[in-house]
Amino acid sequence: MKVRSLKKDKVNVVTLGCSKNLVDSEVLMGQLRANEFEVAHESDKDDSNIIIVNTCGFIDNAKQESIDTILRYAEAKEAGQIDKLYVTGCLSQRYKDSLEEEIPQVDAYFGTLELPRLLKTLEADYKHELIGERLLTTPSHFAYFKIAEGCNRPCSFCAIPLMRGKHVDRPIEDLVREAKRLAGMGTKELVLIAQDLTYYGLQHYGERKLADLLRNLSDVEGIEWIRMQYAYPSQFPMEVFDVMNERENICKYLDMPLQHISDNMLKTMRRGISKRRTIELVDQIRQRVPDIALRTTLIAGHPGETEQDFQELYDWVEETRFDRLGIFTYSHEDNTHSYTLEDNVPDEVKQERADAIMELQQGISVELNEEKIGNTYKVLFDRKESGYFVGRTQYDSPEVDNEVLVPADSNYVRLGDFANVKITDASDFDLYGEVVG
Repeated sequence: MKVRSLKKDKVNVVTLGCSKNLVDSEVLMGQLRANEFEVAHESDKDDSNIIIVNTCGFIDNAKQESIDTILRYAEAKEAGQIDKLYVTGCLSQRYKDSLEEEIPQVDAYFGTLELPRLLKTLEADYKHELIGERLLTTPSHFAYFKIAEGCNRPCSFCAIPLMRGKHVDRPIEDLVREAKRLAGMGTKELVLIAQDLTYYGLQHYGERKLADLLRNLSDVEGIEWIRMQYAYPSQFPMEVFDVMNERENICKYLDMPLQHISDNMLKTMRRGISKRRTIELVDQIRQRVPDIALRTTLIAGHPGETEQDFQELYDWVEETRFDRLGIFTYSHEDNTHSYTLEDNVPDEVKQERADAIMELQQGISVELNEEKIGNTYKVLFDRKESGYFVGRTQYDSPEVDNEVLVPADSNYVRLGDFANVKITDASDFDLYGEVVG
C-alpha cells in the first residue's frame, strides 16, 4: 500500500512546442488526475511542488526555449521553491545523456514514449483503461486529435524520426471511441494531427486509411468540424477530397507543408516529389475542392539553396497564392542527413529570404481577405479579447490562421458556439464582421 505525506502533491505540467506535444501533456495530466494527483497546466501560481517540463527539440530556437525553461525550474528547485523536477518530451529523448550531465538538478529525464516509466517514478499507476482519455488544455469546444505517432519519411533536414520513432497508427475504433468521448464533453471541432496524416493506415492496416477514418469520425454525433493538419504531399490519397465534398463537417481546409519548389532543393531535402508533381497536386486539389483553404510551410536557406532556387520559390508563392503560409529559416540539426552538408547560406540571408516570402504572403493575404467582404460565414467563437469576440471560419485553424472579430456587444454570440457572420472589413490576417440571422 502506497503512503503519501500529509502534504498533497500538486503537479504543474509545462508544455513547449507543437500541438502534438500538447496532446501528450493532456494524456499525462489525465493519468495523474486518475491517480488522485492535483494537476495544473502552465500555472502561474507558486503552489505546485512537482514540475514536469514537456520539451521541444525541433529546431535551435525551440531547443533553447526548452533549455531555458528547464534551467529556470532548476534554479527554483535549488532555492527550495519546488521539491521535484522532471523533464520529458523531444529534447529529453534526443539529448538525455548530455542534459543529465549539464543540468543534474533535474530528478529524472524521460523520452517521448516513456509515460509509464514517468508515472511509476511519481508512484502512480499507468491506467490502460484510460487510453484515449485526457484533460483538455484547449477550450473545450475544440481539441487536437492525434491519430498516429512517429514518422517514416526520409526528409533530410528533419530530426523528428530521431525523437518520435517510426510511424505507428492508432486504430480507427480507438479514435472513434475518443471522438465520442470528446463530443460528450462538448467538443465540436477535431483538429487531426500527426507527423504525417497521409501515411495513416499503412502501418496498422497495410493501406492508406485516412479517407475511411474521416468517414468514421464524421459520423460521430456532436462533431461539427473536422480539419486536417500536417499532410505530406508525396503519394497523397486523393480520395480524401471525395470525403471532404461528401461530408459537411469535414472542413474545406488542408495544411500541407511543401517546404520548397525548386527541383534542386526538393531532391536535396529528400522530399520524394518534384516541382512538376507538386504544382499538379495543388492544381488537382483545387479542382476537386474549389473553395478549399490551403496552408503550407516552407524552409528558407537550406544548404545548397541558391539565389535561383529562392527566386523559383518566391515566384511560385506569388503565382500559387496560398490561403495561409508560414516559413522557417533552416536549422542545422545534428544526426540528420542535411547536417552532413555545409550550412552555406548565411543566417542573415536566410532571414532576408524568409522575410521576403512573408512580405509577399502578407500582400496576398490582404487581397484574399478583401475578397471575403460582403460574404457570410459560419464562425466558431474561441474567446473574448480587447472588446471583440474572436472566432474562426472552417478555413482557419486555431492559433495559426485568420481570425474573425465581432464587437463584444454583439447579440447571439456565445463562446464555444457557432454564429453566422457577415464580413464587413478585412486586414492581412484578420476579418471583421457582424452577426446575422
